[in-house]
Amino acid sequence: MADPTPKVRPVNLKPVVSRPDMATMGGLIIALGGIVGGLLLEGGKINDVVQITAAVIVFGGTFGAVMVTTPLPVLARAIRQVNLVFVDRVPQPTDAIEEIISFASKARRHGIVSLEQDADNVPDHFLRKALSLAVDGTDLDDIRKIMELEVVAEEHRAEAEAKVFEAAGGYAPTVGIIGAVLGLIQVMKHLENIDEVGRGIAVAFVATVYGVGSANIFFLPAANKLRARMQRATQIRELMLEGVIAIVEGLNPKLIRTKLEAYTRDAKQPPQERRQQAAQPAVESNT
Repeated sequence: MADPTPKVRPVNLKPVVSRPDMATMGGLIIALGGIVGGLLLEGGKINDVVQITAAVIVFGGTFGAVMVTTPLPVLARAIRQVNLVFVDRVPQPTDAIEEIISFASKARRHGIVSLEQDADNVPDHFLRKALSLAVDGTDLDDIRKIMELEVVAEEHRAEAEAKVFEAAGGYAPTVGIIGAVLGLIQVMKHLENIDEVGRGIAVAFVATVYGVGSANIFFLPAANKLRARMQRATQIRELMLEGVIAIVEGLNPKLIRTKLEAYTRDAKQPPQERRQQAAQPAVESNT
């Protein structure tokens, strides 16, 4: 005898695609190219700024100072997040909306319990947790409180990681000055040879170049890039949460799309304003 229960197909989930951040790569190339190009135009040579000793002093001293400042678990997480400066792994809002709509359509046809298997297979941990809470019948207010707490916790972790690079950007120029002073001390030992003095002074200031350059070309921009990633990730999580709440409320998928499109209009909008705009269509539909 055939099973009368209709088979419910799983939702086709797309994995998050990692995309190279061309802005980061292009910015580094332009910055380094401009500095090296200016050096060559002035008649200098690349070997003039290639000093292993200066690099050891600046980067070793900076890393040590950061270790003193930062708890080890936070430092380890920040090191693992370096790849996020060069690679964008945050899903696009339009992709997240399409995924939510597919869940909403299935839940409307077969009930929210039909999403149980799909929830376990969702790649994004935030959406997976929100859907699991919804499938388990958790109260709407509790879902919102739990997931908003998750968003705040993620923001705090991301901010702590960004501050590691910000701290490195603050220490590097000072350590560079220390390297320059150490180089000048060595120069003072050979004042009898004026040619060696001039060459030694030039080498000594390479440490300052390394310190100031690394701080302003990489460390400080990397901190701001991680904060930008955090803001986009927060936007996507808010979108997912509002989508799951709408699914639990049983809203029409077309209305859910209208609500969630508020998150694609302006990524720089404050979170409170985005949530108010997302809730506005649902209020209008009940009047």
